[in-house]
Amino acid sequence: MAALELDLFLCRTDNFGVLIHDPESGATVSIDAPEERPILEALERRGWRLTHILTTHHHGDHVAANVSLKERFGVTIIGPKGEASKIPGIDKQVAHGERFDFAGHPVEVIETPGHTAGHVSFHLPEDKLLFAADTLFALGCGRLFEGTAETMWHSLNKLMALPDDTSVYFGHEYTLSNAHFAVTIDPDNRELRERAAEIEETRSDGGFTAPTTIGLEKRTNPFLRAGDPKIRAHLGMEKASDAAVFAEIRKRKDNF
Repeated sequence: MAALELDLFLCRTDNFGVLIHDPESGATVSIDAPEERPILEALERRGWRLTHILTTHHHGDHVAANVSLKERFGVTIIGPKGEASKIPGIDKQVAHGERFDFAGHPVEVIETPGHTAGHVSFHLPEDKLLFAADTLFALGCGRLFEGTAETMWHSLNKLMALPDDTSVYFGHEYTLSNAHFAVTIDPDNRELRERAAEIEETRSDGGFTAPTTIGLEKRTNPFLRAGDPKIRAHLGMEKASDAAVFAEIRKRKDNF
């Protein structure tokens, strides 16, 4: 089976668009559909034809082009069962633990509520790929619009259980701001400080910070490190639960 080809690009102002292409079958999937024009330009640039959209959650900046792309290409739209009524053009509803096939490549559905109540992430285990949208960012996580801190912490733990070498594609280029915040929570983390400096350089050169990996996030992303003794001491929360520490970090980021 041939390796999947990926194309990463910006949509809107800071949304990431991602196309996944199987060179053997010609099948091409868009992870979410933030904006039609950049997706069409990427398809034309690569000579691909869109066949599927995998929708992670119902927010407008992730589903805006669903209907127009479906009308143009006749794509199949797959999205979370818990938000099906809010997802334009949805054809197939999926829930946690379900598996389906994309051009011979297994896709696992992981429910990751918190940012929205029915948010899902898509994991391709054989390809070591995770599409986490607005649950997990590089050095960050999504705002809690429809869930509690405890709910999001549980979701993030599901993702942390994946292999460390899993490549993570996320929904927004927020990484520079996330890096500035992260060092205020985990100031003694040398790898984080080095990573923050690299991010400054990458963004100043116009580069993207996606993808990241599960392992790198576990070592440097404060939202995944609520159990770290140094972070707990820095926050004065040595005896608090991990979920409570996470909630405090999320609250501080909301006001950063």
